[in-house]
Amino acid sequence: MAITLRQYNYPSDFERVGDFLVRTYRTSGRHVNWLQPRWEYMHYHPYIHNLDLGCIGVWEDHGEIVGVVHPEHSLGTAYFEIDPRYDNLRSDMLKYAEERISFEKEGVRRLRVYINDQDEYFRTLASDMGYVKTDHCEPMSHFVIPETLPPVSLPDGFLLTSLAEENDLGEIDRVMWRGFNHGDEPPEDTIEDRKFMQSAPNFKKDLQIVIKAPDGHYVSYCGMWYEQVNRIAYVEPVATDPDYRRMGLARMAVLEGIRRCGVLGATTAYVGATLPVYLSMGFRQLFNCSAWVREWDYTKSI
Repeated sequence: MAITLRQYNYPSDFERVGDFLVRTYRTSGRHVNWLQPRWEYMHYHPYIHNLDLGCIGVWEDHGEIVGVVHPEHSLGTAYFEIDPRYDNLRSDMLKYAEERISFEKEGVRRLRVYINDQDEYFRTLASDMGYVKTDHCEPMSHFVIPETLPPVSLPDGFLLTSLAEENDLGEIDRVMWRGFNHGDEPPEDTIEDRKFMQSAPNFKKDLQIVIKAPDGHYVSYCGMWYEQVNRIAYVEPVATDPDYRRMGLARMAVLEGIRRCGVLGATTAYVGATLPVYLSMGFRQLFNCSAWVREWDYTKSI
């Protein structure tokens, strides 16, 4: 092996890392790293502008990517994407994250890393390096897509559509703002954020499902991504206006998005959650990635 470490170069490495994630899913036959749609969603979320992508580390073996360490939208939290054949890199990758991705405040460095609860080797390594497991976790659930899904039945006066038919950026902004409990009405300067998110290479408007209320407002939204190599659908994001919750609207939007991905060839859908709304429609939890945290005196390390 001739393994080298280098700095991530955007945009030239964006697709290469995405291909690496697709490959490790395909060759392992299971969900071992981030799915490619999450990597893409990270880069086209407005929060990405708060991050210097140069902090991301890329490990290669003769030019082939075999590992990536990165934050999501801010320093202080690290994720590890590793070719299963290169587990011995984990120690070096963790040390790299401590140097480049940790967050410093008042002389104290802090790093939170997410480790799959099923990864005994990595959990032991983190513990030996001083990390402590916390109660916070990121779950992953999956849904085996049947050959046919019945069409959803909406309440009277409501309409299910997609952004391919109607793409009102103001209404998208409103349902996302309200749906994530930010307040009643969004700021006026966030429309550009919606345009940016829709500029992602694999953003398909016909897979972005919207439910409209009788008054015309968008009141539930489901973003759906389709990765055709591994025939998977990825649910992100889902938001419902607080005034229209407990009506089954999110469930209907998600199922419609999954149905459309199934038509394209998807056999499995994934969502990073274990909320009752997902379990009720047939999702089942695959694993948890628990947060492990270490803090150290930064002044003693410089």
